[in-house]
Amino acid sequence: MSDKNGGGAIRVLVASASAVRRAGLETIIKTTPPLKLVSSAHGISALSTQAREFQPDIILADLERPDPNFIALVSSIWQAHAAPNFVILIDAPDSGWTSRALRAGVKAILPRDALSEEIFSAIQAVHAGFVILDPEVTQELARHVHLASADRVPAALDELTTREIEVLRMMADGLGNKQIASRLGISDHTIKFHISSILDKLGASSRTEAVTLGIRMGLILL
Repeated sequence: MSDKNGGGAIRVLVASASAVRRAGLETIIKTTPPLKLVSSAHGISALSTQAREFQPDIILADLERPDPNFIALVSSIWQAHAAPNFVILIDAPDSGWTSRALRAGVKAILPRDALSEEIFSAIQAVHAGFVILDPEVTQELARHVHLASADRVPAALDELTTREIEVLRMMADGLGNKQIASRLGISDHTIKFHISSILDKLGASSRTEAVTLGIRMGLILL
């Protein structure tokens, strides 16, 4: 539930350089409770100002192509404002751009032809604390994720405990720390310890990268 308004609506700021696509996204937000359109931006240049003014819960941004300037903008908005969650619509981003976007604070990446129901579901999931990736984006990350050395995969397979593999698979299912702890009957603190150990053993910088490595290692089935 959003604490930036009294009605529990998820406040969404839409951004697209295309007037037609922007209007379409506005319609989705306006006609889908509990979403609430707070503003609409022409492209990404005005996002920082509008994020500061309207304090959205979600920024829904439509991108024609991977843009390194957008990643820098996401980072600056996260540092300057109340950390809105970003849901991105983009076609076939390369794995490098996707990894940087996720590290910068993007929480969902969907194709531009995603259905309104898929966009709504992604916004709800991201607002609840999950990371959502289109299957093709996940597979691209799995194919191109960088490993420190050719021996890293078998070494990590030997190092991960049974419990850590279990936690990793739950992370892949989109479960948050509290949900994992509840399922396993252990404390949030213990889950944080397990996740920290998983990231360290896999040489991963984020939960998403750890899941991607787990997919490549065959620990997680798509």
